[in-house]
Amino acid sequence: MQIKITEAASDLFRKDWGFGDGDHVRIFVRYSGGGEDAFSFGIIKDTPHYPAVTAEAGGITFFMEEKDVWYLDGKDLRVDGIAEEIVLNRL
Repeated sequence: MQIKITEAASDLFRKDWGFGDGDHVRIFVRYSGGGEDAFSFGIIKDTPHYPAVTAEAGGITFFMEEKDVWYLDGKDLRVDGIAEEIVLNRL
C-alpha cells in the first residue's frame, strides 16, 4: 500500500493549487453520499499527525493518516493530473 504521485499531478499542485517546497498535502476519506461507493477522497493542506503512508514529489509531501487508509483496502493510491484536474484512483 503506497501513494504514487505522477509528475503531471505534482505540476498541478504547484502551478494551479499554489503548493510549494515543504508543503504537506493530506488525502483523506469523506462521506459523499449514496450509490455504489458512498465515500470519496478529499485533499487539504495539513500537518501530518499519524501518517500511515507518505510520498514526496516535486518538493511536496503527500500523506494519508492512519484513520483513513482503510479506504485503500490494501491497494495503492495513484494521484494523477489529467486534463488540468487532480484524479485519485485506487489500484
